Amino acid sequence: MREKEISDSEEVTAMSLNSTPNADRVHIAFFGRRNAGKSSVMNSVTGQDIAIVSDVAGTTTDPVSKAMELLPLGPVVVIDTPGIDDEGELGRLRVKKSYQVLNKTDAAVIVIDAAEGITDVEMALIDRIKKKGVPYLVVYNKSDLKPVSTNDRNEISVSAKTGENIYELKERIAEIARGQENTRHIVSHMLSSGDIAVLVTPIDGSAPKGRLILPQQQTIRDILDSHCTAVVTQPEELTNTLASLSKKPKMVITDSQAFAGVSRDTPADIPLTSFSILFANYKGNLRLAVKGAKMIDSLKKDDKILISEGCTHHRQCGDIGTVKLPALLKKYTGIQNFQFVWTSGTEFPEKLSDYSLIIHCGGCMLNEREMQYRLRCAEDEGVAITNYGTALAHMNGILKRSLEVFPEISELLKN
Repeated sequence: MREKEISDSEEVTAMSLNSTPNADRVHIAFFGRRNAGKSSVMNSVTGQDIAIVSDVAGTTTDPVSKAMELLPLGPVVVIDTPGIDDEGELGRLRVKKSYQVLNKTDAAVIVIDAAEGITDVEMALIDRIKKKGVPYLVVYNKSDLKPVSTNDRNEISVSAKTGENIYELKERIAEIARGQENTRHIVSHMLSSGDIAVLVTPIDGSAPKGRLILPQQQTIRDILDSHCTAVVTQPEELTNTLASLSKKPKMVITDSQAFAGVSRDTPADIPLTSFSILFANYKGNLRLAVKGAKMIDSLKKDDKILISEGCTHHRQCGDIGTVKLPALLKKYTGIQNFQFVWTSGTEFPEKLSDYSLIIHCGGCMLNEREMQYRLRCAEDEGVAITNYGTALAHMNGILKRSLEVFPEISELLKN
């Protein structure tokens, strides 16, 4: 049995303020037919035995991810995938997993057995990669058995066995992967040096023991990087915290679940928003999220609503996605007969047209490419999509206030 893709909970547990989260790393995925040498090439590129290597076709049964530093590129996630020519019912599911990885791939490496050459299977994969706008390299492996001569900058001949051209392959990967990073900021672009931002982080039964959740960690780091001050407090301490500050904070940022109470306790002249809304702007599409939130008012009896999360955390009593959001939707609309569907992790429906609304989490565990892919899927099928924080702000009657830090979005609320 293969090691499966690193779990989201493991990543969050291991995360520190000084490390780069997987979602902010360049994702480099290795694709190819069974026994083309994907795992061997990936191990050679990384200098680590990340993937199991075997002469048995189909050894890789699940995507395997590894966060690491890959020079000369920097922090990356490398991903080994099952063979795209796998057969049978189980093989079909493995191929589906491989294509799901493509949705979050920033740079694709297509490994081909040099002795067998390129086939229709790889050509179909390349066509799909091109349509998604993902930069790619074609790697002819086993050059020690059959060298392949090519002048195409997108192709290279290597040998994972002897190490031939592996250094050159790393350089080529760095070339195509540069510029794929998310260059936007969470909040620092809204702050000036010396500003104070107050972060409201509830510590309740759903809070992880001994640590802050990833969006809170990343926001704190972004604030500190802009030479500003982050003041962290709990909802019940907010009033005293604001009173103790020597100057007015530039903004208050809250966990979306505490929106209503934090809004009451935050003076009207202090801008208020949420971590989730910041992340909708950081790696999603805030305009789309606002339009989607407004569609809540048009929901009807028996409408099908998809609630999707990018992580696979352990759900507890009072979970926001499975308990709080459905309850608030029913209360706000007065409709009790919605059909709710939940997805998490890498699972996201291929067909969305049956849904009247999609409410997505902030996407802190997804990289920008996968988040944008999900948004485009919804747009292409004409399905309204929003995120947790934007939906909660709308249903609490404070959406306009929560967008004050985004003046370019304000016109969407005039209609």
